[in-house]
Amino acid sequence: MLKPNTPLAGPHRADHLFIAEMVEPGSRVLDVGCGDGALLQLLAESKNTDGRGVELSRERVNACVMRGLSVIQGDADRDLADYPDQAFDYAILSLTIQATRYPKTVLENLLRIGRRAIVSFPNFGHWRVRFDLMFTGRMPRTESLPDSWYESPNGHLCTIKDFVDLAAVVDAEVEEAVAFNTSGQKLPIRHSLSLQNLLGEKAVFQLRKRPSR
Repeated sequence: MLKPNTPLAGPHRADHLFIAEMVEPGSRVLDVGCGDGALLQLLAESKNTDGRGVELSRERVNACVMRGLSVIQGDADRDLADYPDQAFDYAILSLTIQATRYPKTVLENLLRIGRRAIVSFPNFGHWRVRFDLMFTGRMPRTESLPDSWYESPNGHLCTIKDFVDLAAVVDAEVEEAVAFNTSGQKLPIRHSLSLQNLLGEKAVFQLRKRPSR
């Protein structure tokens, strides 16, 4: 077991590593769409978090439980409404929002359940995606979007600019945001989004609900 604040390294996804940097040691964390539990385990080992997971796939839930993780089967579109307000320090949605049926409602629930929400997603504005659409006339297939269009679970793909717009719609404040290129290098997202929207293959946003006036 690693001690809190142990430097993070190893064969982890770039967005997982950055999410781990965002999370404070000892936090209560809900990972929605937690998959095989890699992020939950990383947070437990590096930040000593009290983590819970929700995953749609029963097979993946069983795999997480076998690893000693506290994960239940659930659907982000249907089941988040059952969680109480401010139940966690962080509500995380990692490369999952594009696969939900109602992304706006899911994001609103994350901001309600967690004191902060952390969301990562594949950027449909990446240059490779634009290139494939323009010159092949077909839906692109990349490392972040590996499935054929008729097999892909992704129903609501978006760009970084689109997600910033959605954050404004749900009255969320962006506290920190970073895009990653295909090499995993960070591209901090500031006021001007054009370069990051072009070069960023994935993005990670930390958000919180704006205080009521």
